[in-house]
Amino acid sequence: MGLPAERSLIPHSQVEQLREARAVLRDEAAAIAQLSNQLDTEFCDAVELLYHSQGGVIVTGIGKAGLIARKIAATFSSTGTRAHFMHPSDAVHGDLGCIHTDDVVIALSNSGESEEICRLIPVLSKLDIPIIGLTATDKSTLGSQARVTLQIGQLEETGPHGLAPTTSTTAMLALGDALALVLCKLKGMTPQQFATFHPGGSLGKKLAHVADMMRTDENLRIAFDQQTIRQVFATKSLAARRTGAVMLVDDNGQLTGIFTDSDLARILERHEEEKLDMPIRDLMIRNPITIRPEQRLMEAVEILSDRKVSELPVVDGDGVPVGLIDITDVIGLIPEESAA
Repeated sequence: MGLPAERSLIPHSQVEQLREARAVLRDEAAAIAQLSNQLDTEFCDAVELLYHSQGGVIVTGIGKAGLIARKIAATFSSTGTRAHFMHPSDAVHGDLGCIHTDDVVIALSNSGESEEICRLIPVLSKLDIPIIGLTATDKSTLGSQARVTLQIGQLEETGPHGLAPTTSTTAMLALGDALALVLCKLKGMTPQQFATFHPGGSLGKKLAHVADMMRTDENLRIAFDQQTIRQVFATKSLAARRTGAVMLVDDNGQLTGIFTDSDLARILERHEEEKLDMPIRDLMIRNPITIRPEQRLMEAVEILSDRKVSELPVVDGDGVPVGLIDITDVIGLIPEESAA
């Protein structure tokens, strides 16, 4: 986010914008710091209530607090706790059917007097469903009637006029994250379990195993190492996902080396066509570094990055090739400096 070299002077209007933006960030950071310092055993009570619950977590709120409630529900879900958002208005018009008596409700309201939340409280109490209230004070309707009340304090909203929910919603979001992550640790959630809830995108790849990403079957090029280079390249058909290397094996099917397209290109560039009729094992890369299918994908990425190689053979316990990691499949996970 640095400034371009040619913009050494910042216009006054932008200086003011930066000043105001930094003030907002400082105010919100201060609110979270204050909240951190005032946390007490009520927080632990909330965690225990969630931990011992046999059901799920229902998060509810209205307006901006409702948007934060949606994010908190998503955080619980992604960290191994079944959770979903319930709109408080919809709840009293039939959606209460989604709540089970084993569930715990987390209700968000800065004032603690939101009409929709206050209408919901007696209904939940009648069903004996515990409520964790995230609100400014325990003196409000929500704060006084919740099973556990987590007070964010009487925060002054930042920004022009201090009217829009800002520091209060930031504090709620941070407190919700704290609940979800402390609960996640208490449950002993492993990276493997975390990966189950994040199968897509770069995060899913980082948590995946080599077996989840490696190329297999018809997308591999495997040949016997006693064949000539000409025989190998003349007989191997091109797969839909062509890899840049041929894995060479002995008579037992164990990996002995690899021969890359770059190796072939060098022979042709140097006009050493006579080498095409030599056994490929004489020119292959012997005993290449390998990886096992049960290892983490990020271990493969580190090898590709550190060793500056483009293909990484995957072998089983007997040294037989079962797959291959190609750098083009994980390029988004390679550190920028290494990729460059």
